[in-house]
Amino acid sequence: MERVTLETSISPAGLTLRDAGYAVAGKAILTGIDLHLTEARIGIVGRNGSGKSTLLRLMAGLIPPTAGEVRVTGIDPSRDRKAMLSTLGILFQNPDHQIIFPTVEEELAFGLRQQGQTGAEAATRVRMMLEAEARLHWAPVPVASLSQGQKQWLCLMAVLLMQPAILLLDEPFAALDLPTQARLTRRIAGLSQQVITISHDPASVTACDRVIWLEGGRIHADGAPEAVLPAFRAEMARLGDLDADTHLAG
Repeated sequence: MERVTLETSISPAGLTLRDAGYAVAGKAILTGIDLHLTEARIGIVGRNGSGKSTLLRLMAGLIPPTAGEVRVTGIDPSRDRKAMLSTLGILFQNPDHQIIFPTVEEELAFGLRQQGQTGAEAATRVRMMLEAEARLHWAPVPVASLSQGQKQWLCLMAVLLMQPAILLLDEPFAALDLPTQARLTRRIAGLSQQVITISHDPASVTACDRVIWLEGGRIHADGAPEAVLPAFRAEMARLGDLDADTHLAG
């Protein structure tokens, strides 16, 4: 498929990958990723195993590239994790993989303490956030008592309290029911941050300014959603008609 490129100049702003790749034990997961991401809303789609989550981990600095380079506002995110605390926020698919403290207020305060705020300063910010979200009564509640959707909202609030410039969302709605998806979608749509959403579901990125299609660890298409998503849907439908999942993974 012809790749649709968006003309952008390379600059310290935004998130840039130059010929970035990632391999494990000699097996390439991502290869030759060249991207400069400055649009307000960006979607990254692909099948399971296409490299989407690995790409998010590269962009977040959770893993360093084994080839090429990654820069976030000019900084290597894998080398300067402290700088990323106020630059990048990540929302994963499963909030239980992100939450580490027993109560809501403790979980929300953790990132602020990491940024150097005192306990009192963090507590004030937490209560202001909960009040603004009409959830002040959540403060002392055990996280374990929250529903899956409430936990995901908690993770989003924890990220937003740190005021990052960029949000990375990894299949954030996959485990949520439709009403919760709708509420979170509205909340995220109103944010001022750049939002990069990784998903296998084209419906979740139709409103983006730009969509990138990953296939086999490479960029298959890159452009406006109306240029990329119809072809992606057609290819996924074609693959769905094939009896192609009978082989065992090597």
